[in-house]
Amino acid sequence: MNRTTFLSMASATAMLAAGAVQAADVPDGVTLADNQTFSYRELDQFASIDPQLIEGVPGSHAARQLFEGLMNQDENGDLVPGVATGFEVNDDNTVYTFTLRDNARWSNGEPVTAGDFVYAWRRAADPATASSYAWFVELSGIVNAAEIIAGEMEPDALGVEAVDATTLRVTLTGPKPYFPLMTTHTTLFPTPQATIEEHDDNWLDPENIVSNGAYTLSEVSLNEFWSATKNPEYWDAENTVIEEVTSYVINDTSQALTRWEAGEFDLLEPVPAGTFPRLQEEYPDAAHSTPRLCSYYYTLNQGEGGPEALKDARVRRALGLAIDREIITDRILQGGQTPAFSFTPDATSGFSAPEIEYAGWTQAERDEEAKRLWDEVGYTDVNLDLLYNTDESHRQIATVISQMWSQKLGVETTLENQEWSTYLETRRAGGFDVARAAWCGDYNEASTFLDLLTTGVPQNSGKFSNEEYDNLIASATTAENPQEAYTAAEQVLAQEMPIIPIYHYANSFLLDPTLKGFPMNNVENNWYVKDFYRVAED
Repeated sequence: MNRTTFLSMASATAMLAAGAVQAADVPDGVTLADNQTFSYRELDQFASIDPQLIEGVPGSHAARQLFEGLMNQDENGDLVPGVATGFEVNDDNTVYTFTLRDNARWSNGEPVTAGDFVYAWRRAADPATASSYAWFVELSGIVNAAEIIAGEMEPDALGVEAVDATTLRVTLTGPKPYFPLMTTHTTLFPTPQATIEEHDDNWLDPENIVSNGAYTLSEVSLNEFWSATKNPEYWDAENTVIEEVTSYVINDTSQALTRWEAGEFDLLEPVPAGTFPRLQEEYPDAAHSTPRLCSYYYTLNQGEGGPEALKDARVRRALGLAIDREIITDRILQGGQTPAFSFTPDATSGFSAPEIEYAGWTQAERDEEAKRLWDEVGYTDVNLDLLYNTDESHRQIATVISQMWSQKLGVETTLENQEWSTYLETRRAGGFDVARAAWCGDYNEASTFLDLLTTGVPQNSGKFSNEEYDNLIASATTAENPQEAYTAAEQVLAQEMPIIPIYHYANSFLLDPTLKGFPMNNVENNWYVKDFYRVAED
């Protein structure tokens, strides 16, 4: 949980200062550049920028510029006011009352009201919306969310109420002291009901979209770029310095680096695998590596359409043990990433990684146990398809791991590369044996990772289902010390190996030194262009 905010949240009332700095905080004496634009590279075209339909990093980065939720994050990941100036919470952390600012406006000039949040959250939970993030509403603990998602109750039964235009009351099924952190996620952003009802699936077209963030969408060129301009209706437009945002879709990481070096855009994250040490020497003012709340892993299909071999935990453990993670982090990536033996990263607030036995072994000991398990199972002819989305580092990692499996276990692997949208559809449909995956925390608490592998969650694409694991995660929601349940849950994952943790991320990136305000200490990597500004070059 957030180190600072939750000290006050433990009491009956927790109000954030409405006067906190919200947009670019330009120090006195700084000379701003004439050019106040920001541009960045994205690996893939976003599948959607509809807040209730977003399920990937590209869409999330875009939505944080176009929309604004109740709360935002500062450079350290701590909560600061967004549409809400603050909130009150009752004694047992089950009822939150948010006070909305009265000068929040949609880009068409209409006021942003508590009703807009009620509409959006009901929309996210409504089965008719078919949101792959509906489970996030249930995870948040809002009353009746589970029943609505299951089709047992109507969306208007959701435990969220517009007391008046600027007061939003949320009722939870149980204590959730980190609930305000969850409101920074795109799923809980407001959406404009009238615009959606008028334009249906076309409401996000630049000529139709109505948004409430610091920027408004101006152009989208599929698989090439999108751009946005400063929203004059945004409540803090006066202190928003950057006038225009552009995101370029560049699948080829080497080409992306070449174009950054040519000055075509400001931010390249991540840098190509293996290049960070050189880039740090060549561009010491631009190259950075910071901790990231993300895990890179392979998910193993244990569903009906998955290979029979992967339904055996011994096979899954053997595949996991045979991977030499240090080769991947130290020889391929070289950007500060660390080998992963637990799903939840060490960077997670309040989480301490459990002592997982095989994490302390040498790789030779892991290989020996992998071969023992393989011999015990008795498989002699296993062929696996390994799915990954387009990216050179994903290809390199898949190639190396397939070689490890072949040399150590005799497993033959066919690599299958798909572009982002197709890859997401394939994973959702269970059309894979092994799939490259990554998860970045939706909020800074261990449940954002561990809930992902509970039975029935859509993002649990490998269809792992374990009653002991589900009970542990359920117990953590009301436990005085959830760490005990999280530790036990990670031990279940280490034994059952439904996924293979490979590494915990570092955010190794290049940022134009004239661009200031980037949140270097935000492990969720949630950045808001409204906080940026460009200084004049010396």
